[in-house]
Amino acid sequence: MAHMQPLPADTHPELAEDFAIFERILGFVPNSLLTMQRRPEIVRGFGVLTKAVMAPDGEVDLGFKRLLAHFSSRAAGCQYCEAHSLVAAKIHGISQQKLDAIWDYQNSPLYSPAERCALDFALAAGAVPNAVDQAMMDQMREYWSEDQIVEILGAICLYGFLNRWNDSMATDLEASPKDMGTQVLAQGGWTGGKHVKAKGDPPAQGSKPSSLK
Repeated sequence: MAHMQPLPADTHPELAEDFAIFERILGFVPNSLLTMQRRPEIVRGFGVLTKAVMAPDGEVDLGFKRLLAHFSSRAAGCQYCEAHSLVAAKIHGISQQKLDAIWDYQNSPLYSPAERCALDFALAAGAVPNAVDQAMMDQMREYWSEDQIVEILGAICLYGFLNRWNDSMATDLEASPKDMGTQVLAQGGWTGGKHVKAKGDPPAQGSKPSSLK
């Protein structure tokens, strides 16, 4: 159960547009943001960074950026973000078949050599201590431009913040990411961990602000 309960989505009406960013990404406002709104400027600041990192006019596919976020979250051990990132990846165009093959990305023909390289990079960049070395960066340059590498690392680092936030808060998983975890990630040992409510606990919110309904 979460260490701190999320506030109702309409607690700070001035955050409606900021919450809308994440509703477009996930289909709902995550409990992480509903908890974070105790300090509204953090929500606003994170929204600005999210729009910059996930800008639609970038050179790296938006859905693939969410896969990068998944792998960096896997390295960090944040089961909340592991599931959330795959929900966002599907919304942004990654096929269910490709998601289903995520545990075998190194061998699946659904993943290109460039993607495999970048996903390895995400695992290394999300690890503590950081495992990116010169050889890995040289390999990245074989497939990706420096501008693209900056975009890739931006997605990894964006979720680095969320990994620390959600694991420290034990943020409760909402329904759709929990379903994604059960469908895709459980085969690799994912359980939801501290982010899954026990029977008898109150339901997670993960709701839309009233202005977005």
